[in-house]
Amino acid sequence: MRNVSVADLDDEPVDVLPIGTDYPPDHLLARHAHRRAQLLYGASGVMLVETDEGSWTVPTDRAVLIPAGVPHEVRMLDVATWSLYIEPDAVPWWPTSCTVVEVGPLLREVLRAANALEVPYDESGRDGALIRLALHELQRVAPIPLTVSLPPEGVLRDLCRAYLAAPDVHVTNADWARAAAVSERTLDRRFHAATGVGPAGWRVRARLLSSLPALRRASVTDVAGRLGYATPAAFTAAFSKAFGAPPSRFR
Repeated sequence: MRNVSVADLDDEPVDVLPIGTDYPPDHLLARHAHRRAQLLYGASGVMLVETDEGSWTVPTDRAVLIPAGVPHEVRMLDVATWSLYIEPDAVPWWPTSCTVVEVGPLLREVLRAANALEVPYDESGRDGALIRLALHELQRVAPIPLTVSLPPEGVLRDLCRAYLAAPDVHVTNADWARAAAVSERTLDRRFHAATGVGPAGWRVRARLLSSLPALRRASVTDVAGRLGYATPAAFTAAFSKAFGAPPSRFR
């Protein structure tokens, strides 16, 4: 089904609700949570998912697995989605935090077909077999580390969220220390405690994540220059080290 609310179908007696949605450009889904676990697949565009614990960037043809009951918001950048909303008892292996995953050709086509189903569907026939195949394939997907941790609250979280919205290579630890009204040493200590990494390293990773939407419309050379890398090769090396694949895989 397409462009219907999961709330309107949540009481249907099926374990899996397939729902596709077309979003206007730069649409923000405000913070919300679902009773069911969600597979959120981007058939087009890029999704930016945020929870209390972190931010995930989901390029085209990838998906994010969202646990049941986890509050999240999603910014949709020219996105059409194919979602599955799944009863938690049907997927005891589901991750306990959001996870971006690769979606292979078979699962992609299964999701396409599933999102054409009407609800309720025949669980004992072809429709049910299609849904079971989707769940089987989901147990085999490979995670991709397209995420950064976020401080749980306060000025550090505000600084991180502002940086994710507008990454700037010229921002320094000194700038953030002044904004937080602390010394650079205190900033570094508190940031490590909140995220497990230092603020400078966190900003590098955030900038690399910001390249994913840009790579849809710009060359690797252009994106590398915008992010402050001296050469496309330097950007490609940093990107590959951070995410396990070169930027060309996400264009």
